[in-house]
Amino acid sequence: MLLLLETPAGYALFSVMNKKLLKADADTIYDSFKTSADAQRQVGLTAFHKFEDTKAAMEACTELTEGAVGKSLKKFLKKNIVDAGLSDSLAVLDKQLGINITKKLGVEVSVLSENLKEIMRGVRLHLTELIEGLDESEVKSMSLGLAHTLSRFKLKFSPDKVDTMIIQAVGLLDDLDKELNNFAMRLREWYGWHFPEMGKIVTENLAYAKVVRLMGLKTKAKDTDFSEVGVPDEIAAEVKSAAETSMGTEITEEDLGNIKTLSERVIELTEYRASLSEYLKLRMNAIAPNLTYMVGELVGARLISQAGSLMSLAKHPSSTVQILGAEKALFRAMKTKKQTPKYGLIYHAALVGQSAPALKAL
Repeated sequence: MLLLLETPAGYALFSVMNKKLLKADADTIYDSFKTSADAQRQVGLTAFHKFEDTKAAMEACTELTEGAVGKSLKKFLKKNIVDAGLSDSLAVLDKQLGINITKKLGVEVSVLSENLKEIMRGVRLHLTELIEGLDESEVKSMSLGLAHTLSRFKLKFSPDKVDTMIIQAVGLLDDLDKELNNFAMRLREWYGWHFPEMGKIVTENLAYAKVVRLMGLKTKAKDTDFSEVGVPDEIAAEVKSAAETSMGTEITEEDLGNIKTLSERVIELTEYRASLSEYLKLRMNAIAPNLTYMVGELVGARLISQAGSLMSLAKHPSSTVQILGAEKALFRAMKTKKQTPKYGLIYHAALVGQSAPALKAL
C-alpha cells in the first residue's frame, strides 16, 4: 500500500511496511506512531519531490484543493509508480483526486478508510523524521507562508467575493433594523413608567434616546438645553411643559443608569446603521450601478442576496426576478389553487410604485 501526502515542502510517497496496520482497529493505530522510531518501523519513504519555491507550492496546493492532477504531480507519480512498475494500490485523502489519478495514470486508488486516515495522521505527526533533510521549523514557516499566499490567491480570484460583501451587509442591515426596533420599543416602555407623556411628544426613536440620555430624570427637564441633541424649540417646550404635570412614577438612580445604558446602545446602533447603509450604497453603486439606478441600493442588494450572487441574478428570467422573494406565497397559492402573487422584493422599488396601475398588472 502506497500513501500520497502533500506537504508544504513537496509531494511525498510512503509505503506501508507493516501490513497488519491495514487491518488493525483504527483506535489502536495511534499507538504504533507514538515515537519517530515507531513510525519508521511502520512506514518508509519511497519518493519525495521538493517544490522549487512558494509559487510552485501554491500552484500545486491550488490544484489539489480542486481535486486536479497537475503536471508536477503527474510526473512524480508516473516516475515513481508507473515507470517503477509498482503494482501497489495508492491511498489519497481526496476522493476526486483519486478518481482523476486513475483516469490519467491508470493507477489503482484505494478508498480512504478510517485505518488509512489514522495511518496518514501518524505519518504527518513524524513527517520531519521520516523525510531526511526536512527541518521542523522550516516546515512550519513554509506552512504559514503557503497558507497566507493561498488565502490571498483565493480572495483575489473569488468571483463571489464582492457579492458576499453586499449579501452580508444587507443581511446585517435587516438584523440591525429588528434589534433597533426592539431596543427602541423597550426604551420607550421602560422610561415611559417615569415619563409616559414624552412618548407622544418625541416620536423619532433616535431623538427619544438622545433626550433620555441628556435629561435623565423628568425633574431636570426645565434646566435641560434640548438644542444640544437637535430637538426643535417647540418640541422642547412641550417636553418641559409635560414634565411639570407628568403622571409617571419616580425611579431610582440605579434604574436611570440602566435606562441610560439602553439609550446609549440605541444611539450607537442607529449611528452604525447609518454608516452601514452608506457603505452598502457605495458598494452597490460600484458593483451594480445599473441595478442600483433602477431599483435602489436596498432593493438591489436584497435581490442579489435572494438570488445568491449578482451573476445568478443576471441569469434569471424576468418572470423569476419579478417574484423573487415571494416564493413561499407563490407555492402556497399554487398549492391552494388561488391567485399567485405578482411581485416579490421588486414591489418596493420606486420605479414599480410610481408606475400606472395598468402597467403594474402586466
